[in-house]
Amino acid sequence: MQTKDIPLHDIKPLIEIQEYSLYYFSALVFIASVVVLVLVYLLYKYIKNKNSFNIRAEYLKQLKAVDLSNPKRAAYEITLYGALFEADSEEHKKLYSALVKELETYKYKKDVDSFSEETKHSIKNYVGILNV
Repeated sequence: MQTKDIPLHDIKPLIEIQEYSLYYFSALVFIASVVVLVLVYLLYKYIKNKNSFNIRAEYLKQLKAVDLSNPKRAAYEITLYGALFEADSEEHKKLYSALVKELETYKYKKDVDSFSEETKHSIKNYVGILNV
C-alpha cells in the first residue's frame, strides 16, 4: 500500500499560545501578601502606640491636678513636674525659671503662707502654655 501525501489547504498547522495565567496568579499573590503585611504592621504600630506610656502626658496631668491649697507641697510638685517641659522652647525656659524663683519662698520654710494671686496666676499661665 502506498500513501500519497495529499496537501490540505484549509487546515492550518497548530500554533503555540502563550499562557500567562501563572504569572498573573503569582503577581496577585505577591500583591495580596504585601497588602496583608502592611496592614499587620500598621495594626501592630497602632496597638503599640495606644498602649505606650507617655511621661509628658502624665506629668502634664499631674501639673494640672496640683493642689494649690498646700503651697509647700505644690511648690515642690510644680518644680519637679515642670522641669520636663523646660527645654521645649526659650519661652518655656524663661517662664519656668521665673516660676521656680517665685516658688523658692514656699519651699524651704517650715510654715508658709498660701500662694499669692500673682503666684497662682504664674502657675496657671505656665501650665496653660504646656502641650504634649
